[in-house]
Amino acid sequence: MNNPTVVFPKPKSVVIEEREVPKVEGNHVLIRTKRSLISMGTELTILSGEFPPQSYWAGYGKYPFVPGYDNIGEVVEVGPDADRSLIGKTVASYSPHAMYVSAPQDEITVVPKGISEDEASFFTIAEIVMNGVRRSQLSFGESVVIYGAGILGQLTARICKIAGAMPVIVIDVSDDRLAHLPENIVKINPLRQDVVSEVERLTKGRMADIVFEVTGNQNLIPEEFKCLRRLGRFVVLSSPRGPTYFDFHDFCNAPSFTIIGAHVMSHPPAETLNNPWSRKRHTELFFDMLLSKELDVSKMITHRVRYRDVPKFYEQLLEDRSKTLGVIINWE
Repeated sequence: MNNPTVVFPKPKSVVIEEREVPKVEGNHVLIRTKRSLISMGTELTILSGEFPPQSYWAGYGKYPFVPGYDNIGEVVEVGPDADRSLIGKTVASYSPHAMYVSAPQDEITVVPKGISEDEASFFTIAEIVMNGVRRSQLSFGESVVIYGAGILGQLTARICKIAGAMPVIVIDVSDDRLAHLPENIVKINPLRQDVVSEVERLTKGRMADIVFEVTGNQNLIPEEFKCLRRLGRFVVLSSPRGPTYFDFHDFCNAPSFTIIGAHVMSHPPAETLNNPWSRKRHTELFFDMLLSKELDVSKMITHRVRYRDVPKFYEQLLEDRSKTLGVIINWE
């Protein structure tokens, strides 16, 4: 069998390579992919090649690069140490954009019946956001400002609202992105409104308890602190692409801000009594919220692309992604 796989052979270049189907050994399972979700921030950062040569990005983004980590598919074969009852089940795995992928049994999650493959493919994005909201220590009634209405910002706004934040304010220069937010989220376009004065008005002069940075643009970060109250929390939920000029006196010490990193890898490696919120536990919670209709991600899907058309679509994303949120790759 051939295994079409999305590959970035070099910056600004995307191809579909025919690779070997992975062999399943030990406790691994072989998955026939049905859907995968493009992670806009991570994948386009690597594809662009626009990051400092000595940065974390440079160590992670080695070419040829195989992108993707939101994979939904059917288990078609299992290794000798894996559970054979998984065959035929639809599962979520941190696997790349490829028709066939292999994953350890303990790193997959069975997708419950009643959840579409398209919606399930947001599971890693949900893990990132849920972890970030938990690390922010958001409590009921606190005000939240979210910079960036991309796929992460969209889900951050929804989760914060469910968690009891009020108001939830999202800032973005794209009206198309803002239009995808629910009606109970406040939307601000800084090209037409003064962000600081609007936040001041909406919070009755108190300013935001928490600001989430979700743009990935390192140059915007100093301005984002202006919306934060004294002793407020600033959460870096994105992965900025380079150095930021930062005055620790003005932006941290004097106003006594708390700066919180919220990378997905800050999850505990396993569920414990002291901290049960592992990646797998967050995925299960995400699926439960979809089933209960408490959370709806369907409106975040803007494009569905056949896998053979993916190289051309990536080229379009590099030129302009302002009207793009969730991009589902169809592997059937």
